[in-house]
Amino acid sequence: MSSELNVPVDPSTPACCSEPGTKGMDYRDWVRRSYLELVTSNHHSVQALSWRKLYLSRAKLKASSRTSALLSGFAMVAMVEVQLEVQYKYPQMLLIAFSACTTVLVAVHLFALLISTCILPNVEAVSNIHNLNSISESPHERMHPYIELAWGFSTVLGILLFLAEVVLLCWIKFLPVGSILKNETTNVEKPSSHAGWQSALVSTIIMVPVGLIFVVFTIHFYRSLVRHKTERHNREIEELHKLKVQLDGHDRSMQVV
Repeated sequence: MSSELNVPVDPSTPACCSEPGTKGMDYRDWVRRSYLELVTSNHHSVQALSWRKLYLSRAKLKASSRTSALLSGFAMVAMVEVQLEVQYKYPQMLLIAFSACTTVLVAVHLFALLISTCILPNVEAVSNIHNLNSISESPHERMHPYIELAWGFSTVLGILLFLAEVVLLCWIKFLPVGSILKNETTNVEKPSSHAGWQSALVSTIIMVPVGLIFVVFTIHFYRSLVRHKTERHNREIEELHKLKVQLDGHDRSMQVV
């Protein structure tokens, strides 16, 4: 019986015994060695996936910090540098909307910047270590909801608020233009067909389709990203199923022998 086990069962696969390390190896040992190689390769695949998630989290945190710092700085400069016409009576809702939009915009971006500043150093410290086992020391898996929150605040909600900020700023800057006749005694306001009102209206008309395109692109991008991840997981499941079928075939062959 032992002499029969020294020869492969399937003559179409002689390569298993032609390798240097498989001489004198029976079929049971060959299947065990193949299984160990498979487990080792799967272990490296899992580690590669973990490192890919780490690098993706680090890239998201860096992009969030840069975008949040830039847009919040622009919003603060716009609020400080805007010059209100004292002689013009602005609509009350316009001033309230501008103040609320600027405050929420700065708060959202600073919150995203805070998350990125707190998590990014810990992720950077692990990513700079060239050791496969150091991936478990990174907090990106536990802090994944906060990373996605910072990414969403910085790229989606923050940019939408910035577009609204531009529209409100155009109304505040252009609305008084052409509506005030400076006089030492009286200030006469023209009707709403003046050039400043038309300029603010044009900026609003331009910004509305831009905002819609931004929303449509964001939805399409995330749907495409989810579809790509789903297809990749399906391919991995199919590969695992093929490996399972091969291992089941080896087990049946071993039982027959």
